[in-house]
Amino acid sequence: MKILVALKQVPDTETKIKVAADGKSLDPADVKWITSPYDEYAMEEAMRIKEAKGAEVIAISVGEDKAKDMLRNPGLALGADSAVLLKATSPEDPLTVAKALAAYAEGKGFDLILFGNKAFGADHGAVGPMVAELLGMAQATLVTKLELGEGTFKAEREGDGGTEVVEGTLPAVITAQRGLNEPRYAGLKGIMAAKKKTIEEVEASVAAPALVVSALTLPAARPEGRKLEGEGAVQALVALLRDEAKVL
Repeated sequence: MKILVALKQVPDTETKIKVAADGKSLDPADVKWITSPYDEYAMEEAMRIKEAKGAEVIAISVGEDKAKDMLRNPGLALGADSAVLLKATSPEDPLTVAKALAAYAEGKGFDLILFGNKAFGADHGAVGPMVAELLGMAQATLVTKLELGEGTFKAEREGDGGTEVVEGTLPAVITAQRGLNEPRYAGLKGIMAAKKKTIEEVEASVAAPALVVSALTLPAARPEGRKLEGEGAVQALVALLRDEAKVL
């Protein structure tokens, strides 16, 4: 079995975000970059399949040189056999990313392509399904349980009305949801070994983006809170809720 796992590097959720001078992108200064958390479920699932059934696992990302850190850990450090960086200037258009990944995967005999169900930040949740469509593969999204048979898969996903079961044939694209597994941390031995491995670099096949960011702004600052004390606190609170908040 041959598995491709797509990883995306995103700003840490605790990083204080700043808008760059161009008003259209994030200022990368002082940003801590991490693997998009949902992608960790995809990586873990690939490792479990490899351990249970045997598989060749390839970690891949579309982006700039800094993404190599993520391809090494969790990718190679957790046990991926190899890693590939599709070099591009951090494209944010999901169709552009999907086309680059599909162009790389075409004809390479992948049985499974695993994604997180969405990347933290943009939250498009579109790249996985787009890759499946471009490659003509079966797909199951938001998967919380995955079983593989001889050339088949059975996936469960939590829908509004309960658990949905999706069955199909391989090759397939699967997007991972929280609950699929519990991602592990790489051990020191794996981290040190990953530092010595070579990451393949390929120029991404990037077309003109279909989606372009025209402006990026931070949310308006919240007004400071007020502390009401004393005998008149209740009356003052009611007045504020009625006259300012307009909720009464």
